[in-house]
Amino acid sequence: MVNMSRRSAIAGSVGMAAMGTLARPYIANAAAKTATVWQVQGFFPEEDAAFRATVAGYEKASGNKIEYSIMPFMALNQKAVSAMTSGDVPDLIFHDAPATILPQFAWNDTLMDVTDVVDTQKTKLSSTALGCASYYNKVKKARSFYLCPVKQACAPFHIWGDLVTKAGFKLSDAPKTWDAFWDFFKPMQKALRAKGMRRIYSLGLQVTTVGPNDGNGVFVAFMIANGGADIVTKDGKLQSSDPKVRDAMLKTITYMVDAYNGGFVPPEALSWNDADDNNAYHEKLFLMDFDGTLSTELAMYKDKKVYLEEMAVMGLPNGNDGKPIPAVVGAGGGFIPKGAKNADTSKDFMKYFMQPAVMDENLKGGLGRWVPAIPELVKSDPFWLDPKDPHRPTYVQEAVLGPTIPSYAAFNPAWGQVEAEQLLTQTVADVVKNGMKPQQAVDKALKRADAIFSKFSFE
Repeated sequence: MVNMSRRSAIAGSVGMAAMGTLARPYIANAAAKTATVWQVQGFFPEEDAAFRATVAGYEKASGNKIEYSIMPFMALNQKAVSAMTSGDVPDLIFHDAPATILPQFAWNDTLMDVTDVVDTQKTKLSSTALGCASYYNKVKKARSFYLCPVKQACAPFHIWGDLVTKAGFKLSDAPKTWDAFWDFFKPMQKALRAKGMRRIYSLGLQVTTVGPNDGNGVFVAFMIANGGADIVTKDGKLQSSDPKVRDAMLKTITYMVDAYNGGFVPPEALSWNDADDNNAYHEKLFLMDFDGTLSTELAMYKDKKVYLEEMAVMGLPNGNDGKPIPAVVGAGGGFIPKGAKNADTSKDFMKYFMQPAVMDENLKGGLGRWVPAIPELVKSDPFWLDPKDPHRPTYVQEAVLGPTIPSYAAFNPAWGQVEAEQLLTQTVADVVKNGMKPQQAVDKALKRADAIFSKFSFE
């Protein structure tokens, strides 16, 4: 992803400081306790400032101390895995995308059950956030809560609305079904190149095998739009022999290959990392992208002309059958490794963090890149659906108010391995680069997925 210049977060910080005097601690401290926290670095300075404000509010309310380290996404992942392996763990890990590592930790019984924390807000949390917080433990042979969810996010469409107009089209004319929606942008490429934009492409279609997050997300969205939403069921079963799933995968591969070979996608897309599509979008190398959170727009937040007039965000069209489809949502929050020396303080901090007012102020301080895991907050706080912002209301509608489902990794940690191996988008590369037929690519990918899932028994 990309970073942006710091925008003043004074208002958010003041709100959090004031809240610190109102929010009550959940444990009575005879003496102050200290918890060590590893926090993922935000994409923008405002997100880190919001976290610091939340910590300050908690420390004032509880008398406890939070010693935190803020580190980049991949560094946090690597450090967390190393710590869990060695046993030298922090008291709390706060992660934007815990599904990359959390399902396996829970499976191996290396996390503390945080049901008592989740229960404090369980009736208010979205069903999808709860789904993202619940994982199966193979030792206990049961599913329980191992994540304290605070925020959730999904992938909207990011579009250069000014270029759509320049090409002679109206964004309001975009079709309402999936493939037709993507096809709508294809003829704009020729029109814009004729007007001097010789390097522009229509689609930021992430067919990357390097990713890993972006390509996997796009492929799954296509699968759902093609009727393959049940590739992994809620009980953790891979439906690799289901004709609907196989047909959805075949249609997805065929569309992506045709778009790539048709010249509507930048050739380097096969090797994009998670930041490359954002950078290419900001350079106007292509018209539209499908990518997680509002980071694409917020990176240009200070350039009001670009943010308010040139960019556009759109939610999901219907599936190819004309029926509404759910957004795949990931939840962020805190989890506690077994062996944490101050787990009670970590739980107390997360109980504080999950209070609706605290959650709301923290995420607003982060510019709204993530939305609250409590749906009522986006309805009651005018910030979230403010019509003066051209992007946020559409994003909020998709991420929390519309139909959503958890990432499949919540159903079975095997899916995390499927995504880590890039089995989905590798199918496109197999056809484009290796000369496979689409059906052969489907067979290869699902055979490997079956082998991965066979290692995870829920019995």
